[in-house]
Amino acid sequence: MEEYKSIQKYLAKTKHKPSIHKTAITILNKLLLSIVLLLGCLSVMKINPSFKEWIHKNVYHTNLSFAKINNVYEKYFGSIFPLSQLNTNTIPVFDEQLIYDSKESYKEGVKLTVGPNYLVPVLESGIVVFIGDKDNYGKTIIIQQVNGIDLWYVGVENSNIKIYDYIEKGSLLGEATSGEMYLYYQKAGEFLDYQEYLS
Repeated sequence: MEEYKSIQKYLAKTKHKPSIHKTAITILNKLLLSIVLLLGCLSVMKINPSFKEWIHKNVYHTNLSFAKINNVYEKYFGSIFPLSQLNTNTIPVFDEQLIYDSKESYKEGVKLTVGPNYLVPVLESGIVVFIGDKDNYGKTIIIQQVNGIDLWYVGVENSNIKIYDYIEKGSLLGEATSGEMYLYYQKAGEFLDYQEYLS
């Protein structure tokens, strides 16, 4: 029987490393489970047409709630974005607050009068879920904020962001070239009163 002088030597000798065989079996099991889940979903869709309609409605007509997914993930696994590992010596080039001359209710939101070629800041961190033209609104950028509210920015031009970008509060969204911009707050398909969110 071999004698060990320290616990570290004992642990080093007795530690089992996973073999390539076990790793291959684990990957194969995950692949098999994924195939079974996919086939199960396809079978349910074939048998039950209402399930297919539910999938179509919730995938194509409703925004996926990234904020809810992020909150659940952070609760059990920690932050999705490893912000603690980022270099904290960096200084943002653009870190602004929203400044406007006047505001007035407009449709389901608010119309803001700003300076000419005003650089629009992001009001709350979130994920860009839409960029394009909306009927009756015009050029629109929608950010699903970390608080679960979708904020529509209308009248913002010259933006360099892309769909599904994660953008931080205070960063540059784009430019209000006409001296006017519009904000619409929405949650679960319902427009909210802007006065609760805009001071």
